[in-house]
Amino acid sequence: MIRTPFYEIHKRCNAKIVEFGGFEMPVEYTGIKDEHMTVRNGVGVFDVSHMGEIWVKGPNALSFIQKVTSNDASVLLPGQAQYSCFPNGKGGIVDDLLVYYFEPLKYMLVVNASNIQKDWAWIVSQNDLGAELENASGKISQLAVQGPKALQILQKLTDTDLSSIKYYTFKVGRFAGIDDVIISATGYTGAGGFELYFYNEFAEQMWDAIFEAGKEAGIKPIGLGARDTLRLEMGFCLYGNDIDDTTSPIEAGLGWVTKFTDDKNFIDKALFLKQKKEGVTRKLKGFEMIDRGIPRHGYEIVDAEGNVIGVVTSGTQSPVLEKGIGMGYILNDFSALGSEIYILIRNKQVKAKIVKTPFI
Repeated sequence: MIRTPFYEIHKRCNAKIVEFGGFEMPVEYTGIKDEHMTVRNGVGVFDVSHMGEIWVKGPNALSFIQKVTSNDASVLLPGQAQYSCFPNGKGGIVDDLLVYYFEPLKYMLVVNASNIQKDWAWIVSQNDLGAELENASGKISQLAVQGPKALQILQKLTDTDLSSIKYYTFKVGRFAGIDDVIISATGYTGAGGFELYFYNEFAEQMWDAIFEAGKEAGIKPIGLGARDTLRLEMGFCLYGNDIDDTTSPIEAGLGWVTKFTDDKNFIDKALFLKQKKEGVTRKLKGFEMIDRGIPRHGYEIVDAEGNVIGVVTSGTQSPVLEKGIGMGYILNDFSALGSEIYILIRNKQVKAKIVKTPFI
C-alpha cells in the first residue's frame, strides 16, 4: 500500500482511511454530506497526490499524444489543458486523462491513480515515435482546493492572478513561498477552485499555508466519499465505474473528446467513427429517482415488465437535491429524456426517470 506525503496529516485530522487504487486514502473526516456541502458552499481541500503525472517531451511529443489520445491536442495553446481518453485498440478505454500543454515539445499527462502502471505500460508499448516519456508520479504531490471561496483564499498565497486562470487553463508560478507550482483550473466538482502540483518535499508547507489562509472561511479537508458525490452531481465519469476497457467513448457520451479530423489518426479511430455514424446499442445516461431509494453501482435497470435493460454504473443520494441520482448504461429504446425506468433495489422495482446531466 502506498501513502501520499499527507498521510500523517490525514491521521491527525481523524480521517477514516481506506484502500483506493493501491493507496491508503482518506474517505471522510466529518462525514460525506458535511464535506460535500462545505465544497458546494465554501471551500475544501482534497489530497489528490495519488493521481499520476507523466511527462511527454521532444520533437515527436505532439504526434505521440495525437496517436494515443482521442481528443485533438493540436488545438491547445501553451497554458491550456484538455480532457481526453486513451483508446485501448479494442474499442474500449485504457483510462481517461488530462493533457497539459506547457510549451512546444513539453506536455504533462495526468492519469488515474489505479491505472498509473497500466497506463505507463500502455503508452510505452505504443511509443514507436521516439517521444521522451517520464513517469514522475512518485515525485509530485497534488492538492485540489475546491469551492466558491477557493479563489479569495488562495490569492493570499501568490502574486499570480488566479482570476485569469479560466476553466481548463493553468499557470506556473510561486505559491506559498514555493517556486514552480503548477496552478490549474480543471476541477472535477463543479464548484470552482484550483489544483496545485508541487514536489513531495513541499507537501506539509503547502498544506499548512492553505489551511492558515482559509481558516476564517471555514476551510476543511475533504475525503474521497464527497469527491465521488460531488463529481456525480455534475455527471462526470469515474474510471472503473462509468468507463473502462469494455466501454467506448461514444457509448459513454464522450464523443466531444473524440475528434475525427483528417490529420489526426489515433488508436480505434475507424471503429469509433463507425459507431458515431451507425449508432450504438446502449448509452450512458443520467437518471434521478422518482420513488425513494438509493441506486448503487451494479444494480440492474429494468423496464415496467421487469426485463433487464441496463445497469447502474454510479449512484448516490444527492446532498443538494436530497434524492437518489445515478448513471448507467441503458438500451437505446429506453434512453430518451423523461423515460421512466426502474432500478432493482433488493429485488424491488423502484421508479426513476432519465434526466439531463449535470444533475444540479
